[in-house]
Amino acid sequence: MSCRTDGDGKLSGVHPAAQQTASLGDETAIWLIRHGETEWSKSGQHTGLTDIALTAQGEDQAKGLGPLLAGVGPAFVVCSPLLRARETARLAGLHVDTVDPNLAEWDYGAYEGLTTAEIRRSVPGWRLWSQGVPDGETIEEVGGRADRVLDLARAHLADGPVVLVSHGHISRVIGARWIGLDPVAGANLALGTAAPSLLGAQYGQPVIERWNMPNPAEGGR
Repeated sequence: MSCRTDGDGKLSGVHPAAQQTASLGDETAIWLIRHGETEWSKSGQHTGLTDIALTAQGEDQAKGLGPLLAGVGPAFVVCSPLLRARETARLAGLHVDTVDPNLAEWDYGAYEGLTTAEIRRSVPGWRLWSQGVPDGETIEEVGGRADRVLDLARAHLADGPVVLVSHGHISRVIGARWIGLDPVAGANLALGTAAPSLLGAQYGQPVIERWNMPNPAEGGR
């Protein structure tokens, strides 16, 4: 992992995937899958480590991913340990090869279960990506987990496509780190529930091939 902290304690550097052009073929495929809808994602509440179930709509979204992922034919599937991700993987018909705590969502600490509007009543103008959360994870810690996930994915890419079933914010950080950006760049990668995204390579260079694709069960967004 080449991610490091600078003199100000900020995460810097690029992930090895963004440097090793020779080892990435154009067939490289890492599918990022955010879990389906939950009551808290629907209401905009920050859902980190709270183990909340999918809504009926979230279950339909997960099932809608089935044909797409069956066509992918993943060689290796990694899933977050949290229920909403595990249920999404199961309903999408995926066989999970390993459950990785590095794929768990950002620990929002004292802001767990709160909406942005609620947080801004006491912290005007608050932004997760720049101001962080009290008693939770720093963005540098989330970025470190994202790099470890990518290290694991890279170890299995020679066997075929890898699927990562996870959560919104950690997936956005993974997307940013794949192309060598600082974790904070995930702020610019919006991601809907059960929206698939594809990380790949072109001429050996890591790229984001598709991002925040429509969930098949919703008929496009």
